[in-house]
Amino acid sequence: MRQYISKSLMLLFFSVVICCGIYPAVLWVIGQNIFPFQANGSMVEGPDHKPVGSLLIAQPFTKDEYFQPRPSAASYDGSASASSTLAASNYLLRNRVATTLGPIVKYKSGPKAGQLVAPDIEAWFQQDQYMGQPHIVSQWADAHNGLVQAWVTADPTHGQYVDDWAKKHVSVVQQWIKNNPGTPQPKAPDLAVVFFETFSKENPGRFPSAVTHQAGGKTITTIEPVKDGTDIQSNFFDLWRQEHPAADLQDVPGDMVTTSGSGLDPHITLENAEYQVDRVSSKWAQDLKRDPGQVHQEIEQMLQQHEIVPMHGIWGEKIVNVLELNLELRNRYGAPPA
Repeated sequence: MRQYISKSLMLLFFSVVICCGIYPAVLWVIGQNIFPFQANGSMVEGPDHKPVGSLLIAQPFTKDEYFQPRPSAASYDGSASASSTLAASNYLLRNRVATTLGPIVKYKSGPKAGQLVAPDIEAWFQQDQYMGQPHIVSQWADAHNGLVQAWVTADPTHGQYVDDWAKKHVSVVQQWIKNNPGTPQPKAPDLAVVFFETFSKENPGRFPSAVTHQAGGKTITTIEPVKDGTDIQSNFFDLWRQEHPAADLQDVPGDMVTTSGSGLDPHITLENAEYQVDRVSSKWAQDLKRDPGQVHQEIEQMLQQHEIVPMHGIWGEKIVNVLELNLELRNRYGAPPA
């Protein structure tokens, strides 16, 4: 009996030493000496020589001067890799796709062929009419309770804005409590729908959106009623589309509106990047006060230099790494204006 136990312990000892000590140590030495960049997470540095991210994990870019990655069901959180599980019948999926399309989709034919739909969405929104009824924001809120609650919780400034509104509209809040006795002390998300209903009546053709001001050398962001901007283009594209079903719009690359299996795919297709070139180049030309055509040509050359052909073209489409491409833009043109 003792003999069997000693042999088992010896086998356990050697297994632990080999599998948990020698094998990882050998791989670490090989990785650090032959593949140090990949072994340390493929981290890249910005112009200030500080790490800005990994070439293996997507991250969001919000400025128009940069290329945008694929949507992420994990909110680009490397510790929460996940794919979207929304069914095709789920309105949250339709809304996510619509909000992506609003600022970027273009007309396919007609007198405005090649032009963005966004200005027409804004002009339509400012009329404050949907299906012949007034107060478009109120109608949007009534039809999509989950979306308006998500708007309130999306940013602390949104919740504070609703809280400030509640203090100025005590009678409205009291009436809401009377209609909902189970919630005697409502929080900002609880009041989301009634907030938008009241806001729509008081600010026709306007939407609460973040506005940045410069004051005393500091950048201050506040929520204000606005009549244009990406919030309107995104949130109301779906309603605009329902009222304009005959509008002939361009198709967009699939990976512009679909998430990857991990939610962290760092690459986009070259077709996706080409679709974004007009926006990126025109914004840089505006910032730098340069000829738009020349900047467009320079960025097109960047795409060609950074394109990747998987397996030498045996399968898959041409792709580009978004972080790598945006770092090249930053190195060439500097930092975008704040």
